[in-house]
Amino acid sequence: MSDPIPTDEPQSTKQPHGNWLTYAICVAIVAAIALALLAPHLAASLHIGGELFLRMLKMIVVPLVFTSVMCGVLGMGDVRKLGRPGAAAIGYYIATTILAVIVGLVVVNVVQPGVGTVDQATLDQMQTEDRGSPKSKIIKTLAESSGLSVSEVGGVLENLPPGESVQPGIGTIFENLMLMLVTDNLIVSAANTQLLPIIVFAIMFAGMLTTMHDEVSVITTLITQTNAALMKFVMLIMYFAPIGIFCLVAARFGEAQANGQFIQELSQIGWYFGTVLLGLGIHAFITLPAIFYLIRRENPYRYMLAMSQALLTAFSTASSSATLPVTLECSEAAGISKRSTEFVVPLGATINMDGTALYEAAAAIFIAQVAPGIDLDFWQQVVVAVTATLAAIGAAGIPEAGLVTMLIVLNAVGLPLEYMGLILSVDWLLDRFRTTVNVFGDAVGAAVVEKTLPEIDN
Repeated sequence: MSDPIPTDEPQSTKQPHGNWLTYAICVAIVAAIALALLAPHLAASLHIGGELFLRMLKMIVVPLVFTSVMCGVLGMGDVRKLGRPGAAAIGYYIATTILAVIVGLVVVNVVQPGVGTVDQATLDQMQTEDRGSPKSKIIKTLAESSGLSVSEVGGVLENLPPGESVQPGIGTIFENLMLMLVTDNLIVSAANTQLLPIIVFAIMFAGMLTTMHDEVSVITTLITQTNAALMKFVMLIMYFAPIGIFCLVAARFGEAQANGQFIQELSQIGWYFGTVLLGLGIHAFITLPAIFYLIRRENPYRYMLAMSQALLTAFSTASSSATLPVTLECSEAAGISKRSTEFVVPLGATINMDGTALYEAAAAIFIAQVAPGIDLDFWQQVVVAVTATLAAIGAAGIPEAGLVTMLIVLNAVGLPLEYMGLILSVDWLLDRFRTTVNVFGDAVGAAVVEKTLPEIDN
């Protein structure tokens, strides 16, 4: 294996399944919301169809991440050529996350959605709840509020101190980030969809293979052929996407409508909801496209349109990890080389959480504006920015993981944790928008890093 694996193929800017699938998904989302508004209980009963589609996507995530990352590294031809694109990817992730946090802080300070928008009765009720709850109570509350299982929430908060007197802080984030890089059992990590240690192992193993040349030609061929087969499987799953997405969206919106309090709560914190959407919109339609254009000198909105199937899937599933197979497929169909997408996108789905970082910064300042007697100065907001950036990188690619890391952001500047109840009612909907921004950020990252890839030796 003296030559690199030829992973680049003739590219096309067309949608991977044609425009009909994009239109079908759009129609499915609109029809699902309409059904949820007209017949919420019927819509909520469709959850089984959505769950089946979501499980089909998640089923393929771990093997696809393993093979795609390895193919991306093998495509370099020599592990020593990984340094520049690797540094570019990490630099891009950090830079865009910081920019997202800055956008969130600016927007929330200009709009000030928490000033005079929440009635005193609601605040009094919040203040009667326990403050500084122990780990078990926090995990149980978040599980009930977010719809995640106790084990999922507990897994993300694995190193949260168990007592009331010790609160999680930046040290907890760094410790979690370090421990997330490696695992003592790769099989368990795969079973729990913990992608970061799998990616680290795949990079190291593939890097070793590039030094062994013809000795491992059978293994490298098997990896590339398996990856190609998995991508074909993704294409097969996507033919069922309109039905699965219809069920997913209808069930979640129907559940919120059937509850009867969603519209009322949305009206009370509508300014907060709109502020976060404004920040996400600025980052998605201005910041990321500007980076794309500056690096590639191409139309970023045409690229966004090419990524529409992945973005719609991200909105429907609210999970970067579940959307990963579609993001890979759409990025390649949009003209980005396989070497870049296979290396950058899986890593981005794990640590590149622009939307989550923006949301956490905005939500923390909103809570500070609502809470009586609290006024965060400039340096405290800098602490919020730094903590939100680190917490977003450490957030899991599961629905509403931002709620979990929000605890650490609030604690960093001494904000009351019980005020999180103000944002729980609309978080599931905001989660869909910020996940969409996360996925677009991953796709832009693949396009940007492609410019740093070494030439393939003939």
